Amino acid sequence: MPSSSLRLLGHFFCGSCQQYVMQLAAVRKEALEQAGTRIVIIGCGDWSLIKTTAMYADPARALYDTFGLVESLDRTPAGQEKRSYLAGRSFLGNALKSIWDGPLKNPLHIGKQGKISQLGGDIILGPGEQCSYASRMQHTEDHVELAELMRAAGVSYP
Repeated sequence: MPSSSLRLLGHFFCGSCQQYVMQLAAVRKEALEQAGTRIVIIGCGDWSLIKTTAMYADPARALYDTFGLVESLDRTPAGQEKRSYLAGRSFLGNALKSIWDGPLKNPLHIGKQGKISQLGGDIILGPGEQCSYASRMQHTEDHVELAELMRAAGVSYP
């Protein structure tokens, strides 16, 4: 039976989420097909901001509530190592890139990005009607490591 890996993002202007989605996009299509898995990306902003068919919008955040995803603007706690998708990027650099790529480049999208404090998570549904894996973000830099997610989904990675 096929399974789906749901990636619920924070808001559409989030630089950390954008970095993570770029890593997800690099997963080989053949590896996903071989594992019978598909990646579904969901954001909490307005659907009109989506320029690809590989993403969906949940502006009411119903799925976020269903999966118990929380709100926070906290960063990586002191003493905890940052996730690999943020390697080489400072908090300030990430924030500036988020502002540049989001509201400055797209001023008409301001207010449509989704709730800025909404954290995301990674959920694997299936096979069948079961949730076989769940990781809920605890802070804004807490996307699960992609290797861990792919291993849980049975996808050969890298």
